[in-house]
Amino acid sequence: MPQLTISGVGTVEVAEGTRLVRAIEQNGVDILHRCGGYSRCTTCQVSFAEGEPTRTTEAEYQKLADSKLQGTVRLSCQILCDHDMSVTAIMTVTSSGLSDAGPTPEPYITPEPVWREA
Repeated sequence: MPQLTISGVGTVEVAEGTRLVRAIEQNGVDILHRCGGYSRCTTCQVSFAEGEPTRTTEAEYQKLADSKLQGTVRLSCQILCDHDMSVTAIMTVTSSGLSDAGPTPEPYITPEPVWREA
């Protein structure tokens, strides 16, 4: 099982194939996902200390490019836990002052992923 190190939480084991946004939330971080994990917003941003994936979904690539965030952050809703990673959640319910994180993301990547090298 992949090891996920979350800033402020520590290292946890995560079931292979878990969406990163769900893994972070399931381990106590109130990460935002205002669009429900469809790569339509950028609230589930993470930064990587180690283990940044070498591939991205087309949806993530386009959203980050459109938002001028390409190369600075990644969208946790578009990443699968399939290897060891160390991340920091950038936007949380607590830091935003919002009342909730947003709709619960599906267990699988949405929209249907089209993969490309990062």
